[in-house]
Amino acid sequence: METKNEAALNGADVLSLAAERAMRYVNEVRQRKVAPEQRDIQAMEQFRETFPEGPSDPKSVVAMLDELGSPATVASAGGRYFGFVIGGAVPAALGANWLAGAWDQDAALRVMSPIAAELEEVVLQWVCEALGLPGNCEGGLVTCATAANFTALATARCALLRKAGWNVVDDGMFGAPPIEVVVGAEVHASVLKALSLAGFGKRRVTMVEADGQGRMRAEKLPKLSERAIVCIQAGNVNTGAFDAAKEICTRAREQGAWVHVDGAFGLWAGLSPRYEHLTRGFALADSWATDAHKWPNVNYDSGIVLVRDGRALREAMTVSAAYLTPETKREPMHHTPDASRRARGVELWAALKSLGRSGMRALIERTCALAKRFEKGLRTAGFEVLNEVVINQVLVSFGDAKTTHEVIRRIQEEGTCWCGATEWQGKTAMRISVSSWATTEADVDRSLEAMARIARACGV
Repeated sequence: METKNEAALNGADVLSLAAERAMRYVNEVRQRKVAPEQRDIQAMEQFRETFPEGPSDPKSVVAMLDELGSPATVASAGGRYFGFVIGGAVPAALGANWLAGAWDQDAALRVMSPIAAELEEVVLQWVCEALGLPGNCEGGLVTCATAANFTALATARCALLRKAGWNVVDDGMFGAPPIEVVVGAEVHASVLKALSLAGFGKRRVTMVEADGQGRMRAEKLPKLSERAIVCIQAGNVNTGAFDAAKEICTRAREQGAWVHVDGAFGLWAGLSPRYEHLTRGFALADSWATDAHKWPNVNYDSGIVLVRDGRALREAMTVSAAYLTPETKREPMHHTPDASRRARGVELWAALKSLGRSGMRALIERTCALAKRFEKGLRTAGFEVLNEVVINQVLVSFGDAKTTHEVIRRIQEEGTCWCGATEWQGKTAMRISVSSWATTEADVDRSLEAMARIARACGV
C-alpha cells in the first residue's frame, strides 16, 4: 500500500509535470496562431469516452490534457487576441493562480481560510482607492460583471423596497410595490440578464435614447420615483463611450432613485490622468460592477461588486444557518450570491500588488495608445472606423454586412490575430478590443497588415 510520504511525492511529480507543460505553453503562445487549427479541434473527440471504470495515472491525465487541450485553446494569453474585451494574465497573477490552486481554499468564511478572507478585504479596499469610490463601500468577489450586476441590482431591490416598508428577504416579490428600471438604449446584455434574474421583466425596463456613440442622453431621462433604479455605463462594450454620470447621478439622487454602474472595464480608465475625466461623476452612484479579468489582467474568473450601503448588501446576501457562529469580522459569503467559492482575492491581490497604481496607469495608457494605432492604420488603409476611439475599443466596417462578415471569418481563420463581429446601430462591424498587457506595437502592426491583406483579397 502506498504510504502518505509516497503519495505526497507522487503529487509533487504531477505538479512538476504540470508546471513544465504550462511553462512551455506560456513560452510558445505568442508564436502560434491565435485560433486553434481545425485538426486540433477535431482531436478533442478523444476526450469523449464512457466514464472510466478504474483510475488513471495522474501524470498521464495531465499529459493528455496538455497534448489534446493546449493546441485547442484560443491564444488569448498572447498579444494578438482582440476579442470580447479579454485581457491576459500578468505574470504575478498567473503565479498566484498556481499557488492558490495548490492551497485549494474555500473563501466562504474566515475560519475556512484566513488568508482568502484577509486578501479579499484588502483588495476590495484597494479597488475603491484605485477607482476613486467611497472608502466605506462594501463588496465582494464574484465570477464576472454579470454576477456583479446581479448582486448589485438584487441589493438595490431590497434597499428600495425596505424604504417602502417591504421586506424582500421575508416576503419575496409577490405583491411588492413596483420598481421602475431605467437603462440606456445601448445597455450591455449582461445588465439585462441580471435584471431578469433579479425579477424585473422587460415591461419594467424603460430604455432611454442613446447618442451615436452609445451614451445615454441625460436630457431624455424620465422623471424618476424613489423606487427607481437607473443603470449607467462606464465604457460601452463597442465604442468605449461613457454616460454623463454626474448629471444622471445628481438628478437621480434628488429624486431618491438608485444608480447602478456597469463598469466592466471602463471604470479602470480613471486611474490615468489622461482618461480620468471620462469617469468623473461615477463615484456618486450607489453600486458598481467591474471585472478584474479585463483591464487589470487577472486570471479568469474575477468580477467585483461594490455597494455604497453595506447594510443593504449584507441584507440581500447574508446566509443564515445553525452551524454559522456570529461573526466579529467581515465574512466573504455574506457579500455575494455564492457561499463556497475559490479564493479569487489571491490573484487579484497579486496583480494589483505587482502593478501598483503606476503600473495600472501604464497598462491602461499603453493599450489605449495601441487602440489609437489600430484606428490610424485602418483609416490610412481606407477602411471606415465607426466610433470615436476614446479608450481601447475600435469598430471598423469593411463595407456591407456580407463582406464584413467574410473579412472577419478569414481573419479568424488565418490566425495572425482574432477579432469578433458586432452590430453597431444597424451596421455590421469588426470590434477590436486592446486589453492585454502582452500586446505590443509589433503585434498591432502585424495584425494591421493581415487585416488589410485579407480585406483586399475580399475585394474591399
